[in-house]
Amino acid sequence: MANVILEQVVKQFGKVEVVHGVSLCIESREFIVLVGPSGCGKSTILRMVAGLEKITAGVIRIGDRVVNDIAPKDRDIAMVFQNYALYPHMNVMDNMSFGLKLKKTPHDEIKSRVREAAEILGLEQLLLRKPFELSGGQRQRVAMGRAIVRKPSVFLFDEPLSNLDAKLRTQMRAEIKRLHHRVQSTVIYVTHDQVEAMTLADRIVVLRDGYIEQVGKPIDLFQNPVNTFVAGFIGSPPMNLVPARMVKNNTGWHLDFSGKFQVPVPDKPLLSGNAFQEGQPVIVGLRTEDLMVADCAGPFPETWKIDGVVDVVEPLGNESHVHIRFDGASFIARCDGKNMIRLDDRVRVVLNLNQMHIFDAATTLAIY
Repeated sequence: MANVILEQVVKQFGKVEVVHGVSLCIESREFIVLVGPSGCGKSTILRMVAGLEKITAGVIRIGDRVVNDIAPKDRDIAMVFQNYALYPHMNVMDNMSFGLKLKKTPHDEIKSRVREAAEILGLEQLLLRKPFELSGGQRQRVAMGRAIVRKPSVFLFDEPLSNLDAKLRTQMRAEIKRLHHRVQSTVIYVTHDQVEAMTLADRIVVLRDGYIEQVGKPIDLFQNPVNTFVAGFIGSPPMNLVPARMVKNNTGWHLDFSGKFQVPVPDKPLLSGNAFQEGQPVIVGLRTEDLMVADCAGPFPETWKIDGVVDVVEPLGNESHVHIRFDGASFIARCDGKNMIRLDDRVRVVLNLNQMHIFDAATTLAIY
């Protein structure tokens, strides 16, 4: 397997620059997920690694080779597309073996590789079927099998699950995770679905408008987002982000929400180089799991309580997400699914302030 290195990679379409000097080092056998909203540049970066888009500036290395001017077929990569891209007139075996035949691979080796990939993906009974006889999930496995038989240095996945229904997406995520464990390949995977990113990745690259916002392990991005964009993008539901301002009294720093109520800030060190200022506008962030309706809190660490009115209830079975409005603020809190909370109920919410994030309103960067 090979590592992949991007050095100050730029992509322009005409006069419009869509990828702005991206640098990234992907280790051999690492599973990297590029995630971000539509138009952030993630698929363009993947296509540049594949050689399907020519870079405007910068360097791309696969292993010990600079591949800027190397044709896609000579880059030792295999790509799995969103729309499967299967040949409709060929059966599964022919679809999977087509690339090997073009390389004039010996017949016995082709047969062996196809059988091995079919066994990994559970396609042994489908080798003689045409694509129109397969389900969406089966077609996606064939597309993955076609990539596996080539035994490339790098696998590239471009939103491969976006055409599948929710249940099948969950099943296929597990398939891809098992596949990576078995073949131990370098994987670059593009998705707009942050749940896919969290469950699959060794590291996640969060992109916005052609720039990298943050790179890290899923748990690091979840617990320590560098700015409000990452905080609001990673996590389901996203982090609660509410404007406030800093005020100080004789008991320490507090968060003032529109002059209606104040919440104390636990005495912890700020991120390096930061300091609170009196009246400073900030954005307060709390994950849903750090707000609980009081009746559901159980052993929840009670650090502060506020009263509010239920705006929306989203039952999810074992738990519910409860949208609660307060004076000057609105949060999504968690509640046990058995608790019969209704619209317009007045409830008390317990906040775990020890897990609170504070972002500077002007820069959107994390300061606490």
